[in-house]
Amino acid sequence: MSDSFSSTSFDNNDKQKGIESELQDLLETEKTQMEFNSKLHEFNSICWDVCVDRPSPKLESKTEKCLKNCVDRFIDTSLFITTRYAQMLQKSL
Repeated sequence: MSDSFSSTSFDNNDKQKGIESELQDLLETEKTQMEFNSKLHEFNSICWDVCVDRPSPKLESKTEKCLKNCVDRFIDTSLFITTRYAQMLQKSL
């Protein structure tokens, strides 16, 4: 009888650890998504200040192109820095 209790106890502990692991993964995913959205908002804000002279009901093609290029450069730069940092970390291991 004690063997079945011990087995059940281990099974419950394994299930709890699995649930905790899944929850941690979900939290990490949400955190990453939140950070990405925050950065994108920051990029858009900076690019808006750089590209938009005065607000109007419709974006001029010049303004739209400036905004797109500005955000694209920020994303390219962020990816470059992230990749470079990852390479540096791998070399130090």
